[in-house]
Amino acid sequence: MFNRTFAATAAVIFTILFTMASVAQSGEYQHVLTVEKMTFAWSTEKGQLAVQLSAPTTGWVAVGFNPTNKMKDANIIIGYVKKGKVKILDEFGTATTQHKSDKKVGGTENVTVVGGSEENGSTTIEFSIPLDSGDAKDGVIDVNADTIVILGYGVARDSFKMKHKFRTTIVVNLGTGEKK
Repeated sequence: MFNRTFAATAAVIFTILFTMASVAQSGEYQHVLTVEKMTFAWSTEKGQLAVQLSAPTTGWVAVGFNPTNKMKDANIIIGYVKKGKVKILDEFGTATTQHKSDKKVGGTENVTVVGGSEENGSTTIEFSIPLDSGDAKDGVIDVNADTIVILGYGVARDSFKMKHKFRTTIVVNLGTGEKK
């Protein structure tokens, strides 16, 4: 009896894990925008924003939400992949062209790393963040309203200290996927 129960439980666990891995690898997101050569894909569900960023770099890729002026006051997520491992930072825009760790400015880190890859000269990271983390440094993301989104990527070097090679600002409704 124990062996059958164990085998059945193991089969169910395997099926769940295989299904989760397939969905994560397929990159199924509700919305996808490509701005020049950078792709921003996202889905919203159960109070979370799931994001995939891709760009033609072997350095970092980043997204920021709702800045007041350039990077100021934005909730910024920046990451790269080095030797198959994803490194992601949760940052806050402290000035128009500066950002610091949420923790260093009194906030908390609220990013869950889902995965990432670096292949054929492109970097892709996937993560999720709460739409309302309760952290004043993150702000609240309202999927039914227009959201200012900043996108950027760095040069071909795995260092958060390197400046961007590309940056842009877009306005998008995260609920409908409509770019303004």
